[in-house]
Amino acid sequence: MRKVLILAAALATFAAGEASAHARLLNATPAKGATAHAPKMLRLSFSEAIVPAKSRVTVDGPGRVATGPLTLDPKNKHVAILPFSAPLAPGAYKVNWGATTDDGHHTEGTYDFKVAN
Repeated sequence: MRKVLILAAALATFAAGEASAHARLLNATPAKGATAHAPKMLRLSFSEAIVPAKSRVTVDGPGRVATGPLTLDPKNKHVAILPFSAPLAPGAYKVNWGATTDDGHHTEGTYDFKVAN
């Protein structure tokens, strides 16, 4: 019985380590479901640092959404920044993101926001 408990504890510890190795989106600006007024960029805060060259963020909405390159906030490597090259038209937008960490783990997600007139 003792060996079973030790094995179970070891597996739980390993599984917890694996789960925390994936970057989770903690918050974003504009936020999920928010109505924004002329945002100039997306700011995506993750649970750990991501690798911009191996990650992607796209924004779909009315018309073409022009963006600059995905970069990290120089003061916080957990925050990815995607600048908009032109003002966003009023309407509904969908953010599609894929984040890869230094150890190669990849997670993906989506969320929606709106831009007001």
